[in-house]
Amino acid sequence: INLATSLGSSLVGSMYILDEPSIGLHPKDTENLIEVLKSLRDLGNTVIVVEHDEDIMKAADEVIDIGPEAGTLGGEVVATGPLSEIVKTNSLTASYLNGTLEIEVPKERRNSKNYIQIKGARENNLKNINLDIDAGEIIALLGPNGAGKTTLISAICGIISTTSGSVTVDGFDTVRDYRKTRSLIGLVPQELTLGAFEKVANTLAFSRGLFGRNPDPEHIEKLLKQLSLWDEKDSPLMMLSGGMKRRVLIGKALSHEPEILFLDEPTAGVDVELRKDMWKLVSELRESGVTIILTTHYIEEAEEIADRIGVINNGELLLVEDKAELMQKLGSKELTIEIRQPIAAIPDSLGEYNLQLSDGGTHLTYSYDVKSERTGITSLLQSVNSAGLQLKDLHTSQSSLEEIFVNLVSDNKPDKEALS
Repeated sequence: INLATSLGSSLVGSMYILDEPSIGLHPKDTENLIEVLKSLRDLGNTVIVVEHDEDIMKAADEVIDIGPEAGTLGGEVVATGPLSEIVKTNSLTASYLNGTLEIEVPKERRNSKNYIQIKGARENNLKNINLDIDAGEIIALLGPNGAGKTTLISAICGIISTTSGSVTVDGFDTVRDYRKTRSLIGLVPQELTLGAFEKVANTLAFSRGLFGRNPDPEHIEKLLKQLSLWDEKDSPLMMLSGGMKRRVLIGKALSHEPEILFLDEPTAGVDVELRKDMWKLVSELRESGVTIILTTHYIEEAEEIADRIGVINNGELLLVEDKAELMQKLGSKELTIEIRQPIAAIPDSLGEYNLQLSDGGTHLTYSYDVKSERTGITSLLQSVNSAGLQLKDLHTSQSSLEEIFVNLVSDNKPDKEALS
């Protein structure tokens, strides 16, 4: 709505300045946003975008890299030019984009009892949600904008009450025993809900006190340092950037040492350095037994970090599966056959295999179900040979979590005619 309001005028010869416009957008919506920005440019407008999204960087005519690091260590123009040139520099942003530095995510998990239980929950757009979450696990909830992810989190946190069903945390009802359940939970919301004049360190200390915890300056100092906020501890909140404010929200959620942490789009609008710091912190929390539930549009992060994946769409929980089992059940494999001489069309004798021809007629792609008793690969290779095509190379690829997610959501779209 904010983007439509800002961009809807379609002025010509104007300057549009957008500050983190991709925050909270699904990748498909980000693609649409990029097309809109390109249209504005083509109409004769100047478009300036403050952004951490790599796809938007790639679409830009010119990138201005400000750094070299965050907070008081930033503020300088490190490099300018197309992204292809930026990645060749030694800036912090370039180091992550070109793979020199990587965001470390947890590799090990801790199993324990079930202690978050949702039974028949209905509210707003939620439809009969049933979900059990184990203590000490990391579960990622995926879904398009408006699917019900934030509503579900709000119900578990006790921010809203369900119209039917029940939600319990460690055996305590979130409505009847709300003080107990809220003391167990830390929430990092999507919105930057902070004051203006309070100082960073005081904000974390005050939040800890709201949960009845005794003052612990050492814990607050540890959090500030883990989140790279120590140099900003005496700064008013109004002086912080959007990324720094996101760090403060994470610090507030952890100030009372919760057993459960909800991260609602935690990496929306933040730089790669914060993402690195955050996943490192998540790793440490997991090792201490904290249960972590996150929603994200960065599906590659969910694929890397989560124990289980939940997909929600139109208020319905489509599935909750162990990540490896989900990839095995719903994932498909592709066999790519590289041939020595290019062909203009697929021979009629290979028509039954539904092959795709690409890369100038030198690659044949065959999709198959790994669960099938017969994949058809053997007969395909024999048919390729009989068709007089000389093989150069073979390789297989597994469908990604993002492809599985897109297929699930597409299959679950409501019938527009029925709705009308």
